[in-house]
Amino acid sequence: MKNLKVIAFDADDTLFINETYFAETEEKFCSLMGDYLSHQGISQQLFKVEIDNLKIYGYGIKGYILSMIEAAMRISNNTIPIEVVEKIIQYGKELTEKPIVLLDGVEETLEALHGKYKLVVATKGDLLDQRRKLHNSGLGKYFHHIEVMSDKQEIDYLDLIKRLEIQPAEFLMIGNSLKSDILPVLEIGGHAVHIPFHTTWAHEKIDHTIVHENFSNYDKINAILNLLD
Repeated sequence: MKNLKVIAFDADDTLFINETYFAETEEKFCSLMGDYLSHQGISQQLFKVEIDNLKIYGYGIKGYILSMIEAAMRISNNTIPIEVVEKIIQYGKELTEKPIVLLDGVEETLEALHGKYKLVVATKGDLLDQRRKLHNSGLGKYFHHIEVMSDKQEIDYLDLIKRLEIQPAEFLMIGNSLKSDILPVLEIGGHAVHIPFHTTWAHEKIDHTIVHENFSNYDKINAILNLLD
């Protein structure tokens, strides 16, 4: 990586906890709708609605709230009372108020890399919510640029790299999602490091092993400091 100029970090579940909060909210939603369907059945219905709605709402809390409401309507055959809708909206608002918990080694890693490379955030989600979380995390001072992407396909990374005025070989992406943070970057000729998180949304999982000369996998984010020495 001798030509490396930019290191990009995913935000959710790479810098700070996120999916854990969504999993907790889904548990509450399943309990709320428990009179209509089994826990597994409710989860499956919600996941299907979420995936169908990605092209409309994108990623993030607002789309998740709307998907929960739509799933509740489907599951109940449009018979849920307004109190259930109000409860779902409350769950969504509670998500926006969750504390920002940094993952182990994050600030140590950013501190060590700051000034040596151009550091950026490349994350999916709702723009307002992601900016709020980054501001509250106290990590904003380390980053040259924050990119909240509507998706993380090859074209999205190429657009980002073009704006950063670098070549793919000068770009390193670090994230917890093999599907979104790793595969597209490798495909365009960049470097990628996977830092797994214990909980991963089903939509972000892949069913094969990655073997690539530009790919590394570490349990902790601060392990990349050895890679970059």
